[in-house]
Amino acid sequence: MRTLRLTMAQALVKYLAAQRIEHQGRELPLFEGIFAIFGHGNVAGLGEALYHAQDRLPTLRAHNEQTMAHAAIAFAKANGRRRLMAATSSIGPGATNMVTAAALAHANRLPILLLPGDTFATREPDPVLQQVEHFGDPGITVNDCFRPVSRFFDRITRPEQLLTSLPQAIAILLDPEHCGPATLALPQDVQTFAYDYPAHFFTPRVHRIRRPQPDPHELEEALATLARAERPLIIAGGGVHYAGACERLAELARMRGVPVAETQAGKGALPDAHPCAVGAIGVTGSAAANRLAEQADVILAVGTRLQDFTTGSRALFERQDLSLVTLNVGRFDSLKHHALPLTGDALDGLAALDAGLGEWRAADAWREQAGSLKREWAEVVSRVTADEGRELPTDAQVIGAVNRQAGDDGTVVCAAGGLPGELHKLWQAAGPGSYHVEYGFSCMGYEIAGGLGVKMAHPEREVFVMVGDGSYLMHNSELATSVMLGHKLIVVVLDNRGFGCINRLQQATGGAGFNNLLEDCRTVPQGAPKLDFAAHARALGCQAESVRGIQALEQALRRARQADTTYVIALDTDPRPSTAEGGAWWEVAVPEVSEREQVREAYTGYREAKRRQYR
Repeated sequence: MRTLRLTMAQALVKYLAAQRIEHQGRELPLFEGIFAIFGHGNVAGLGEALYHAQDRLPTLRAHNEQTMAHAAIAFAKANGRRRLMAATSSIGPGATNMVTAAALAHANRLPILLLPGDTFATREPDPVLQQVEHFGDPGITVNDCFRPVSRFFDRITRPEQLLTSLPQAIAILLDPEHCGPATLALPQDVQTFAYDYPAHFFTPRVHRIRRPQPDPHELEEALATLARAERPLIIAGGGVHYAGACERLAELARMRGVPVAETQAGKGALPDAHPCAVGAIGVTGSAAANRLAEQADVILAVGTRLQDFTTGSRALFERQDLSLVTLNVGRFDSLKHHALPLTGDALDGLAALDAGLGEWRAADAWREQAGSLKREWAEVVSRVTADEGRELPTDAQVIGAVNRQAGDDGTVVCAAGGLPGELHKLWQAAGPGSYHVEYGFSCMGYEIAGGLGVKMAHPEREVFVMVGDGSYLMHNSELATSVMLGHKLIVVVLDNRGFGCINRLQQATGGAGFNNLLEDCRTVPQGAPKLDFAAHARALGCQAESVRGIQALEQALRRARQADTTYVIALDTDPRPSTAEGGAWWEVAVPEVSEREQVREAYTGYREAKRRQYR
């Protein structure tokens, strides 16, 4: 058997570079590249191996370990989980910085290969710089923090362990059901150890995403349930995008006259102009979708994990005679909410349902009601997103301006705070690829890095990042990376001087304004400084300007479109208003005992709302 004598790090890099994927009718490298911030735990081993493979596995330098991993995750999401990136850090804080990103990927079922450096397997120089010692277990390192937030975890303590562990990691990354982060902790000494690897281990391999087929008996039950429906509703989740099922869903909905509501991850599966698209559902849903959800007799949930924002904390689907059918590639998700499961691929599952439904269509009155509610909601969106000439515009009005300038080739990127809720309600998606919001983990600091990942995946699109001042201040360093790599972003910073979303939630649950808006925080007597976000962005190499009002914002957005590098636009906004129309209850616990009358009133309302929850 022919062998190649390589270090563990060299073998790892050679294997990753040999992996291919069949994607959109083409054979492409599975890994676009690897984000790396080097330190003593990975520079001499993995770093040296990457240096010699730059033509096959490009190495990209970022400015923060968490956000470089966010960019890698966004790249995978924007590619429908079919093309990936890896991220490597040194031991210690470099590794733990990536734990948050691992949790984000785990919550959102998104793939990333994490390669944190680890302490010496030999333990000869212990304790090394940045090592955290556990007195009762010397085998524990900070990388054990990755275990609960990884779909696959291994610590490579011998170079030959790659032969079995690395293929398993790749399999998890590409598995439609178990997809999520895979972590290989790499002790810095083992990275440099050599082994005679079999040459066939590095033979190029073309991967294809498997499509689990629905069980015939589950399909028969689902068809019987749908055939009885007069008021059906489809909920489209992220799985519709990942299965490449958007066109199939759009055609089924049109032919059968079934309204389609969308989760955060599912938004954009149907373009807003589609006659059956009724908008977002749940806590941040449209009035149209939520009204239909309350009245539906059968709900078909496709590719969604049915989290609390989708179900109104289990209070939105109120009808006692409601039948819930879940088409999901994951058994874990298809069994939620006592649903009738249809476990399988969304594309093939929808095709099987369509083929088995014969001449069935939703009732005429139901289709007419859905159309009427859609038109009413469109009027609401038009009204709340219109420019009223306010000096401090609302989030909704800023969204309207960005939406008008985004066009069909734009992608909006956002993550945490009040903006994702307003975007879910109000953004008029042009179709698949136009909407990219991370709300499974709702991670502040994802926005700019996520925009970078989306732009890397789709350089032909204009990427519009919408971010609040609080999230911008948490993680903005990848602006410099976007300029350095030539991946242009258009970033709109909404400065409401604080954490406006949580301030509104605080007051909605009876609390006083406290420690969220800067005016309610402990500061020096003269108050918190007014920050110049445009000047800061220019210091990072961007083009930037500050504007006032919606008209000036739209003019700046047109200038940004013409720019050839990342362009940041900052404007002051009002932290208090949010769109009152639409939405559903969200369970946020309220104290049973408080000195504040407002809290006691909120608790009474909370207890009343909980009575509507189904178990």
